[in-house]
Amino acid sequence: MDRRLVVLATGMFAIGTDSFVIAGILPEVSESLGVSIAVAGQMVTVYALSFALLSPVIAAAAAHWPRKRLLLAGMAVFVLGNLITAIAPSIGWVLASRFIAGLGAAMFSPTATATGASLVAPERRARALAIVIAGLSAATALGSPIGTFIGGLGDWRTTMWFVTAVGLIAGAGVYMFLPTIPPLPAVSLRERLVPLRDSRIALTLVTTLVAYSGFFAVYTYVGATFDQATGGQPDVLAALLLLWGIAATAGNFAAGYITDRFGSRLAINGSLAAAAINFALLPWTTAHLWSSALALVVWGVCGWGLLVPQQHRLISLAPGSASLLLGLNSAALYVGVSASGVIGAAGITLLDRYQLGLIGAAFIALALVIAQITYRQISRVAANDIRLAESVAN
Repeated sequence: MDRRLVVLATGMFAIGTDSFVIAGILPEVSESLGVSIAVAGQMVTVYALSFALLSPVIAAAAAHWPRKRLLLAGMAVFVLGNLITAIAPSIGWVLASRFIAGLGAAMFSPTATATGASLVAPERRARALAIVIAGLSAATALGSPIGTFIGGLGDWRTTMWFVTAVGLIAGAGVYMFLPTIPPLPAVSLRERLVPLRDSRIALTLVTTLVAYSGFFAVYTYVGATFDQATGGQPDVLAALLLLWGIAATAGNFAAGYITDRFGSRLAINGSLAAAAINFALLPWTTAHLWSSALALVVWGVCGWGLLVPQQHRLISLAPGSASLLLGLNSAALYVGVSASGVIGAAGITLLDRYQLGLIGAAFIALALVIAQITYRQISRVAANDIRLAESVAN
């Protein structure tokens, strides 16, 4: 395997671990800093919002930077943010450091995927992207539960030191093994947002945003929501998150097969429908360990199985703007993740932490409705194009 791609995947592993591990240590952060779990949950919100908002801005502003320099700068900022989190004395410092870490992730992640594709011949680009993005899948399956387990051995600050160390390793790998790569052609922020004028693309992105707002409204507070099943034991929670990550990886591969064979509509609607039912049952399934494990398997398969058909739908709408649309889809996902912290906090305040699945189910069901509207819009435009082509031919 190309070690240059492995280095980029390691950086994505660090970023993914930082995204997902916070949920597993929120109770410890809350107790250590003397704040509510809802306030501590804004660590996820700030990080995700920083990533989502700054990714397109940095892509436009730093287009003239050599890729290696931008990757190193991004990882340095990411490491600095996590270092500050590990030693932060108060929730204010923690939230500020989460913004810095999100900035570093915004500099590194989109650049890493574009760089990975540029390092190989055109016919191998998809495989190269799969290797780089595999870092994120590995973060859900390994990074997050390992970080949660490490936090159980020490405290939540130990987990942040772990993320910092992985970031340092990734940065060293980029420095030693990645060649100098010239900057990509400059693209303005306005040009990046042109595809949003197409209602089909905009609706697809909204589907991603709404769906992952629902998914992560519960995930952000997974330690508190599943504490009946885990008994408050970090090692049990880590095992459940490991199961969730394995199911997520399996769901991702299964979605690729289903989408190729049956199209994106079946994969999208099936994932969202199953997930909505699963989340609606969480108030009952989280009461026991065995049912919690089953719920997390369905959640992992459906939640991460949604990304592939969503990306397939976007690419099929505008093949020439594939990289741009996938970047916007990632931004929509992270906006959803950032919103989930607020949504989950409101749900805990208004209802109960064990009822949070009902709010997640409502958002996922809404995403299903939007996905169906999107499909009808796509079908309508396709039918118009066919009629236009027939009239021109006649």
